[in-house]
Order: sequence, then structure tokens, then C-alpha cells
Amino acid sequence: MTEFFTAILHLDPMAIVKAGGYIGIAILVFAESGVLLGIFFPGDSVLFVAGLLAAGGFLSFWPLVLIVVCAAIVGDSVGYWFGVKAGNAFFKRPDSRFFKQEYVTRTQKFFEKYGGRAIILARFVPIVRTIAPILAGVGTMHYRRFLSYNIFGGLLWGAGMVSLGYFLGSVIPNSEKYVFPITLIIVVISFFPIIANFVCNKKTVQS
Repeated sequence: MTEFFTAILHLDPMAIVKAGGYIGIAILVFAESGVLLGIFFPGDSVLFVAGLLAAGGFLSFWPLVLIVVCAAIVGDSVGYWFGVKAGNAFFKRPDSRFFKQEYVTRTQKFFEKYGGRAIILARFVPIVRTIAPILAGVGTMHYRRFLSYNIFGGLLWGAGMVSLGYFLGSVIPNSEKYVFPITLIIVVISFFPIIANFVCNKKTVQS
């Protein structure tokens, strides 16, 4: 697993998938979904690349989808219960290299805007998807309600990203050659909501 953790440090989706396989993908999705250590993991691009490689026969599509969805749902549930038990105290910590109060503020605004749907929509927004389940626990959202959003979001994000990669891998010959530019596009799209939110907030302050 040394190669797998090295690939994570380098944020290399292709190397992460090839070195980690099903177990590595499950660990990464679980960590990014509800464990704060995974806040900067490249979840979207890893799932896309995993789907791409599944189209080439490196992984099996349906087992991959099942593992990803289950890891996403379990990860969010762990994040929720962490929020219930210790989230309030944790979020009062000063800023550090891996955690900033800005992340909490951003996610709180996300909740204010979208309500319970934020659990689903947060899946598609880096950083927010890691903080959202913890804040749901801190905010005492009833677990049954949270779980319904969690399951739907896990299915939509997990199966959706893998399927997108699988589809493109099936229709584009030698798709592995285009992993970097396609992954770059996905990363930019993933961060677009954060950039848009930052620009809107800046305009509001200036006005």
C-alpha cells in the first residue's frame, strides 16, 4: 500500500486507482466523505478515472459502483456521528494547515441556502462534502432524515461519477491518454461552486 499512499500525497488519480484497487478507492471515498483527514482528497477525479479504467477491463463496473456507494454512505454516517459526539468542540479549534474556520462558514452558508438538500448537493463540492455530514450532526438533524439524503447523495455521486468515466472510456478509443486533461476539467468544474460563492461574497462585501 506504500505506492497507494504515495499516489495520494501526489494527488495522482490514475496512480491512486492502479495502486489501491477496490480497497484503496473505498478508503479514499470513505475518508473524503466524512473523515476530516480526507478533506483534500481528489474524490471526483478518482471515481471518474476508476470508471474509465473499468471500461478498459482493469476493474469490474458493478462491484466498483457498489463499493464506492457503500463507502460514501458509511463515510457520511461516520462524519454525522462524529458531529453529534465531538463536532462542536472540534469546530472551535483555531485554524491549522488542514482545517480552517472558513470551511465551516462556507458549509454553514451552503446549508442555509439548500437546507436538507445540502447533504445531497455537497457530494459534488470538494471540501463541503467532507464538512457537511459533520455539521448535520452538530446541528442535530434527525439521523433518519440525514440517512435518506445520505443514501440518495451517495448513489447519485458515487454511481454517477463512475458511470461518467465508464461511458467516456467506452466511447473514446485509448481514453487513458486523455486522463489528465479530462481530470483537470472535472476538478475545475468541481471547484466552480466554491469559486462562484467566493466571488458573490466578495461583491456583497464591496457593495
